[in-house]
Amino acid sequence: MKLVGSYTSPYVRKARVVLAEKKIDCEFVLDSPWLEGTGVPDVNPLGKIPVLVLDDDTCLFDSRVIVEYLDGVAPNNKLLPSTARERALVKRWEALADGMTDAAVAIVLEVRRMVSEQNASWISRQRSKIDRALNTLAADLGEGAWCHGNSISLADIAVGSALGYLDFRFPELDWRERHANLAKLQEKLMQRPSLAETVPFE
Repeated sequence: MKLVGSYTSPYVRKARVVLAEKKIDCEFVLDSPWLEGTGVPDVNPLGKIPVLVLDDDTCLFDSRVIVEYLDGVAPNNKLLPSTARERALVKRWEALADGMTDAAVAIVLEVRRMVSEQNASWISRQRSKIDRALNTLAADLGEGAWCHGNSISLADIAVGSALGYLDFRFPELDWRERHANLAKLQEKLMQRPSLAETVPFE
């Protein structure tokens, strides 16, 4: 298998963390749809990363599809519950974390435009999404040691990747000051090699 992606993408990081937690060997192919001459559209018609290229050249895209496949293809270190309700609750965490990341990415792309073309109200709307998502993540975590259950799951990996992206692109947000429980969770997650070795960088 090959995972196509970049070091900066939080969605790629989520897939890389799952690969590490599941101890699945996978070649990492560095590519980005923003690079001139990128090959990403050749493996994903949407031109987005990550893309998981299977041994038979089947291409899986969208990080949620990829991580669910990876969890199912290897029986060890299960990251998703087997029962429908528990599985949906973990996927809800993932959806919230990914949605917060979507808003953060939208801001990053908007501020790269010429100042005269930037939409301040659009940026404000995305920041509101981030604030609401952080509030909900913190409220749902409460005093829990993990997002769901008694051990690491896909919920924690998705949240850890999302929070890491905020640190990478928006250090001024200082979400730790407002959400001590999320800060505690992130500190614990960062002690795991899977997250410590995938911190985003340019």
